[in-house]
This record gives sequence, structure tokens and C-alpha cells, in this order.
Amino acid sequence: MRPHSTMLIGRDREVSVVERALAEARGGRGGAVFVTGEAGIGKSRLLSTMTEIAYAAGMRLMRGRASSVGPATPLRPLTEAALYLLRMERVEPAELGPYGPILGRMIPGWGEPPTGGGESLVVLAEATLRLTGLAGHNRGCLLSLDDLHDADSETLAVLEYLVDNVDMQPTLLMGGIREGDSVAYALARTAAQRGRCALIELGPLRRPALRRMAGACLGVDGRQLPETAMELLWAGSAGNPFMAEEMLKVMVDDELIVPDGGSWRLGEHAAAVTPELTRPLARRMAILGPQTLDVLSAAATFGPRFPLAVVQLATGLSDRVMLSLLQDDLAGHLVAPDEFTADWYTFRHALNRDAVLARLDRADQVRLAAAVADAVDTLFPDHPGEWCEVAARLRLDAGDRPAAGRLFTEAGRRALASGAAASAVSLLDRAAELLTDASDRADALEQLLLSLAEAGEVERALASINTLDQVRGLTPRRRARLHTQVAWAAAVAGRLDEAVHQAAVARGLLGPVPAPEDIAPIDVVEAHLALDITGADQFARAERLARHAATVAEAVPLPVVACQAWQLLGAIVRHRDPDEATRCLERAKVLAARHGLPIWEIHALVRLGNDDALRHADTTRLEQARDKAGRVGAVTAHYQSESSIALHTILRGDYPAARALIDQVLDATVRLKLLETTRYLLLLRAVCAGHEGDRAAMDTALAEFERQGGNLALHAPRAHGLAGAFCALLDEDRRLAHDELARAMSGVQGGPSVYYLSGRHGLHLLMRVLAGEAGWAEYDAMAVDPASALRWDRQFTHFAYAVLLGRSGRGAEAADAVSAALAAAEPFAMSRHLGLRLVAEAAIDDDWGDPPSWLRTAERYFHDRDVRPVAGACRSLLRRSGARVPQRRAGVDRIPAQLRSAGVTGREFEVLELLVGRMGNQEIADRLHLSPRTVERHVGNLLAKTGLPNRVALREFAAGVRE
Repeated sequence: MRPHSTMLIGRDREVSVVERALAEARGGRGGAVFVTGEAGIGKSRLLSTMTEIAYAAGMRLMRGRASSVGPATPLRPLTEAALYLLRMERVEPAELGPYGPILGRMIPGWGEPPTGGGESLVVLAEATLRLTGLAGHNRGCLLSLDDLHDADSETLAVLEYLVDNVDMQPTLLMGGIREGDSVAYALARTAAQRGRCALIELGPLRRPALRRMAGACLGVDGRQLPETAMELLWAGSAGNPFMAEEMLKVMVDDELIVPDGGSWRLGEHAAAVTPELTRPLARRMAILGPQTLDVLSAAATFGPRFPLAVVQLATGLSDRVMLSLLQDDLAGHLVAPDEFTADWYTFRHALNRDAVLARLDRADQVRLAAAVADAVDTLFPDHPGEWCEVAARLRLDAGDRPAAGRLFTEAGRRALASGAAASAVSLLDRAAELLTDASDRADALEQLLLSLAEAGEVERALASINTLDQVRGLTPRRRARLHTQVAWAAAVAGRLDEAVHQAAVARGLLGPVPAPEDIAPIDVVEAHLALDITGADQFARAERLARHAATVAEAVPLPVVACQAWQLLGAIVRHRDPDEATRCLERAKVLAARHGLPIWEIHALVRLGNDDALRHADTTRLEQARDKAGRVGAVTAHYQSESSIALHTILRGDYPAARALIDQVLDATVRLKLLETTRYLLLLRAVCAGHEGDRAAMDTALAEFERQGGNLALHAPRAHGLAGAFCALLDEDRRLAHDELARAMSGVQGGPSVYYLSGRHGLHLLMRVLAGEAGWAEYDAMAVDPASALRWDRQFTHFAYAVLLGRSGRGAEAADAVSAALAAAEPFAMSRHLGLRLVAEAAIDDDWGDPPSWLRTAERYFHDRDVRPVAGACRSLLRRSGARVPQRRAGVDRIPAQLRSAGVTGREFEVLELLVGRMGNQEIADRLHLSPRTVERHVGNLLAKTGLPNRVALREFAAGVRE
């Protein structure tokens, strides 16, 4: 007899559902399928069968399972699945970009994930999603995870994210979950209700399927089995495949059915069948020896998987005796060596362990739990790794609630330190329930609060603060530290009022003369908050707080606080001294490197890259920051640097590239719930649309920004100064442009600001000079303002200077100022040409410079980009200046820029090309269907515009142009 049927029987409908999902995954459209049901119903067998089908179809495989006991780490099922893939396929972390190092948390050798930068568990989920997408490229991938009812909180958080996002990947996620009260089961049912997964609820086999399964186990056609045996099998198993197989083993072992040639018949003792046979597991327990039962009882007390060393010490048996007992045929039906861990065994099925535990009364369970816990303490006195949680559970089973509570507190602290915040919350919740001693309970609640803040559960963190304030044993310094942590969490979540309140409480707890090292973290939080809260002196207060925090934090040292403070100072002082801002950022970078804080070093590099781009239009260091963040897996910093690159790509006028980058990064930040970066990208989308003159797209992006919780009043400098004002100018709506700039200026209230490129130090001055609202006094004040040194603003101040010089009758100097403006504007295509259009109008009015040439250059640029209002305005101004207006004929795109600037028309260029063939006027006229006199006029215009002396020189010039 086979121990199990090698065939999946009675599940044809379920198999067809999964096969369709596998086919869709191979086609690039992923999905999720969860299989639920009672223990023994066949969930694992269905998953195994579908894995074989996927393998036969050429799909990549990732397999893992959860376990309720150690050695179990957070994310065990996903770690097993990733390692299973890597055993079968070669995948390099570099193929996943910045997400490769993130998976170092699960895959040895893939690098250490960054610490200290607040990378969320969602980022790990995105990394896992991308790994499955890479694995399944062009062939599909099956991610099969079993026993998810035992999964840890981190695994379930990743699982929920995968369910919601796997549809765009070539991946099928398939999970097995025991029916019952578990988070995984609730997750699957909720996802099915939302239409995000298929839910297969396995029921008992029907009688015909049960007969076929029994026949497969016995190696015959099920129709040949005795009817009496089948009735007994049905009564005892109720269609549960595992129970049916166990019953068949008992029936064969007790010779209730016996082989008869190629069939089976009832044995001689069949008439003596008792109801005990319908409980096959209990039947097996009854015939085990006492020592075997002792070993299995200790093992079952430990968990579904158990280490030999612990069970041996708890039972007092020798190696030889214990191994001989476990390898006995009867015990071998119940347990087997664990395939994943040496010197560990596992119960073959959860029902086997349940049957062993069912034989123990409460007193035996308590006694055994204490003995096994003592064995764990002896073998692992410091409870390394997950042994702390194992010991806590055993002490709880032994009835020692205080010891269990202290161990759960320590396990939670360790989980938080390793970045498993969700698991830490779960462990510390249990600790808080168990502990009654004031000091122990205070320790647990303190760690719980830190875990809640790290996990982003701001509401619970705020509620827990009230609980902590009622607990004795916390010093004011400890309370202050906790309130500071909650203040930071509230600020990140956008709960500014609550953040201000918590920071104030923290400061008050420290008394009138707090220690500097206690106050520095509060200073950093309040400095950040000051920049987001309106007030006349808030900017100065932010700088004062940040400087104090930086000084104290360097002296203590508190390196993370120091890095935060210096980076914040870099933003604050830029309006006053860009060089000092750069020095602040360099200091943050040096401190991060000195103290081994790679994530903060990268954040400093991102800000230094922004510094270079703002001052010199050089994105080299931004690109280095992006690449470095990608190499170490600092995903948040990676996207921040890409967002900054997108901004400067807009300013350079490469709108298709900017849109593509924004869309790419925005898709990821929305999934990762990186709300601050998402809002910034939506602002950039509005800026990009504004710089293309697309008002509808700009308004849509700003509306989405507000829908995502963005504050347009706070971000008026960007929304109106960098987006709306340019959109209005490209619509040739000067009045609206003035209004937009006025809104941008109201956003900074005339004081210092961390919002640059808003127009305050550049475009706003130019527009006021053009309108006659500003003169030399305003220009002189702006010229000495350090904030106007940013290259984007400098182009407009140069243009404003040119207008003022021309208006003062200093035409030659004005023309030189335009040249200086063009040099500053060289990286910025759109703004350079827009500046020429605006200044040319003033030059025509005041009779200076070369406005026809500037207007032709601007007209061509805006015509080619279909910005009709500005192109039309340029042509109108050319007519007003008395210059020839370019004709827009077919083929004009072929005219070299030099000739376009000289005003050569499309028809004139056609004549020039034909001159190369030494054609006369009549021949050219015949070819172009013109009169000879018209051709002669075109040749004369060409001589005038090129400055050449005669037709021969023009012919030679034309030959050079053609080459």
C-alpha cells in the first residue's frame, strides 16, 4: 500500500481554476489564489500538484511555508521561496536596481538593507514583487506559500501588498490557509470580497472520489474494494483525505482488509470492527510505548517542529534511545526528520500533533511545558534569535505569566531593532497583557510605543501615550523620549497639531533646566515643524533650533540627530548664503560617513546634488546619489533623487523624458505609500504641464495633489510661481501671469523661504520691470541678494538688467546683458526662448539690440513645439519691427538653424538647394513652378541674408550646406 495517493482526486474544478490563473500569469497578467479548508482536507496536496503543473509549463517556481515555532524568523515563507528560486535559477541583485539590497533582509549575500532611513515594510514588499516579476519574465512565475495561518505579521503585510499589486506582474501567488480564526484567513476572505483574489474553499471528498482515492492508495480500481470497508472509511473520515489515508493504514495493519490477488477483500477479523477504528489517530496513540509517548508529548509541547536536543534534555533520554524511538515504524507514521533544518524533526501533519496533545490533561501540559522551557534555558541561556519568543511561549504554557511577559518584551525589543516593527507590536501587546509589575509593564509599554511609531500606527501610539502616563516606573526623561518619538511619527503622518502638542509635552517633562542631550532630539522635531507652520518668526526659530540641535548632537554624540539638523540647516540658510548651505550639507555627509550611517550619507548626497543642480544646473552628483542609493537599497532616497532629477529635466525643457520619469517614480511611490514624495511628484507633473502650456493637465495634477492631502496654500510658490505663471506666459496671458506670481509671492509672505525657483528672485523681477513696476532700486536689491545666485533665477535677472539698460538708453550694454542672460540660460531651452520673446518686445519699444534675430529664434522654437500663442506673438512683433515674418511651408524643418535665424524662408531654401546644380533662373522656375522674376528675387534675398557677394559664392555656400 502506498502511504498516500500519488494522484489529486476529486478536485477537478479547483485544478481548472488554478490552471486558468497560471495561464494568465504566463501571459503577463498575474493574480492570487488562496486555498482554505480544515486540517487534512488537501490544501498542501493541491498546492503541490499545481507546482508540478507550473513546472511542466516552464514557469519559474518560488516555494515556502510558514511555521508556528522556531527556529522561525520573520518572513520565513518568503525567505524560503526566494532561496528556492535561487537554487533553481541564477538571479543577480543588480537586476533589481535599488530593490536588490532590500532583499538582503531575506537573501544572504545580497547586501545589508539600509538602516536609519525609515524604509518601510512596504518597500520590502515591492522588492519581493519585483523579484517575482523578474523571475517570471516571458514565462510566468508561481509563488506558492503554504500554512499561512502560521505566518508572522511581516509576511502577512507583504502578502497583502502582493495581493493588491500582483495583477501587473507575470506572477501567480498561491497560498494555503487552514480555515479558522487567523489573520491570514481574514486577509484572504477580505481580498476575495474586494475582487483581488480567488478563494478556493476545499470541502470533503464525495463518496465516489473517496473510493477512487482509496483504490489509488491500495493500487487497485476503487470499485473492487469491499462495500463494508468503504462504508467504514466514509464513517470514520467524513471525506477528509488525510483521515481516510490514516484509516486505510490501520485497516491494512490490523488485517481488516487483506490483499486478494489483484484486489482486496475483508479479513477474518472484519466482524470485530469497533468504533475505535473510526478514530485512527487515537488508535495509533494507544499502541505506542510509554517512552515513545513521553518523547512525542514533549515534542508536541514544543510545537509542530522540534529540536532533538531540547526534547532529549526535557525527557532525560540518551541520544541512542531517543533516536531509536523516533525511528520506530509506529512513531515514523507520526513524525519525520525536518527537511529544512538538521537535528530537527517535524510532525507529518497538524492532526498528528493534536492527537498527541489530546492525551495530556492540564497538569501534564503544564509540567511538560515547564520541563521543555527549562531545557531551552539550559541549552540557550541568552535566548539568542528566535529562542526568546519560543521560551516566552513555553513559559506561558507553563503558567508563569511574569516570566513569559518579560521574555515577550525582550523578543519585541529585538524584533524592533531588526526592523520587524509589526512583529514587535504583536509581541509587546502580549507582554503588556501578561505583566502586572509596574517596572516590567513600563518596560513593555515603552518598547510598544516605539514599535507603534516605527510601524506607522500613529493613532495607537497616541493612545498608548495616555496609557504610559498612568504607569509608574517611567522617569521624566524616558517619558520625554517617548513623546518625542510620537511627535516625529505624527509629523511624518501630517498630523501637525498633534506633533506640536507631543513635542511640547516632551519639553515640559524635562523641566526648566533640561540636559542638552535630552532636548536636542526635540529641537530637530520642532525645527522641522516650524517650516510647515505659518508665523512671522517661524523661519528664524527653525534655524535657531536646528543649530542648537546640531551643536549638541555633535558633542554628545547623537550622530543621527546631528545629520538631521545639519541637513535641515542646509535648506534653511540657502536664502541667505548658498555657500554656507553647501557647507552644512557637506558636514552632514562627513558625520554620516564617520559614524557609519550610510543611509544618512546618501540623504546628504541627494541634497548636495540638488545644491549643484540649483546653483550650476549640474545633475552629476544627483545622478551619483541615485545610483548609490540604488546599490545599497535606499529606496526612499533613490526616489527622492529621481524626483529632483525630474525637476531639472523639466527646467532643461526635455518634457517627454521628465514625464516618463515622473510617471515611473510616481507609480512606485503610490504603491509604497511614500506620501511626501508622491505629493512632490504631483507638483512636478503640474510644473511640467505648465512649462508645456498645457493648462488642463496642470489643473488635473494640482487637483490630484490636493486629493492626496497636499496643501496648495503651503506650496503656492511651486504651484503658482513655477507652474501657473509659466503656463500663463505660454498662453500670452500677461495679466494672469502677474496674478500667478502674486500668489506665489504671498506663499512666502515676503520673508525667507525653503521654496526656491518660485520666481521671487528671477521671473517676478523681470515681469515687474517689463510692466514698469520695478526699476533700478528693485534690481540692485535683488542683484545683491545671495538667493538670486541660483542659475535658473539668474537668467531672468540678466534679462531684467538688459531691459533697464535699454530703457536708460544704454543699448550696447543692454545687448551685452542679453548675451549674459543667454549664457546663464544655456541649459534651459524653454525659458531661454521665452526670455528672448519678452525682452525683444522691450527692445523694439526702446530701439536697442537685435530683436528680429531674437524673435526669429524664439518663434522657431515655439512653432516647432506647437506653442501657438507665443509663436504667433513673435510673428506679430516681427511685423511690428518691420522684419520679414517666416513663412511656414512644408519642408521648413530642413532649414539649418543658422539660416532660420537669418530669416531664410522655406521657398528660399528650396532655391538655394537647386543652385548647387548650376541651374539658371528659368530652370529653377520650371522646377518650382515659379516665374523667373520670383526666382531672381529669392536669390537676391538669399544674398542679402547670407551676406555673400555674388551667385557663385552663394552656390559654393549651398554646396557646403548640403554636405
